[in-house]
Amino acid sequence: MRLVLLCKLSVFLSTFGCVTCAQPLLVAAASDLAPLAFSLTDGFLKASGHSLRFSFGSSGLLAEQIRNGAPFDVYLSANQQLVSELAESGQIRKDSVKTYAIGRIGLWSASGKVTRLEDLARADLRHIAIPNPRHAPYGVAAEEVLRRAGLMDQVRPKLVYGENVRQALEFAQSGNADAVLTAWTLLYDRGGILIPERLHNPVRQAGGVTSSSKQAAAAEQFLRYLTSAAGQAVLMKFGFSSPSR
Repeated sequence: MRLVLLCKLSVFLSTFGCVTCAQPLLVAAASDLAPLAFSLTDGFLKASGHSLRFSFGSSGLLAEQIRNGAPFDVYLSANQQLVSELAESGQIRKDSVKTYAIGRIGLWSASGKVTRLEDLARADLRHIAIPNPRHAPYGVAAEEVLRRAGLMDQVRPKLVYGENVRQALEFAQSGNADAVLTAWTLLYDRGGILIPERLHNPVRQAGGVTSSSKQAAAAEQFLRYLTSAAGQAVLMKFGFSSPSR
């Protein structure tokens, strides 16, 4: 009887362990996705039994890490072009690439006194934070906003650059900048101001499975989850627009 019970316990543990002991998927993700980390992890765990571990940074620097062999399973970029380039050079599996969201730009100030774009030209505002356009697609979009609004010449001397969207926000939170133009996902619940879409090109966000991933099937499942109704509901809740609009 004891032997039978031990055999049954062994079978149960080996079966249970296949789900719970699997390594989390390592996801290199653009910093605008940071507020979604818990919701995406929880939703995907319930849908698949797989957990996620995120590494956040600017899309450009994460792409460089992948080129240099960083052991990520999934790359979620805020720049569709970067994913396409990695797919062409073989670091991302071409058949896995998906556009999962459209990002938006927002404006925010800790003082609450910056309530419109035109305020950025005021003489009492000394520093305006944006993400670094060399690494971050939202930095490119922020510069487009300033140019199309006719403010770039007045604001350019005030610009300070964060390495990514989160660091740009930190400059404004800490008082090192009077206002910030950054990803809407970081501002939508802070009383930020959503910038009209006509003032910047769409920030098309795409992802793919790395060619070196040892959990390719689970990684593909995660990308399918992102573009499913459940995944899209999470993305829309945090301020993204659907890529299928």
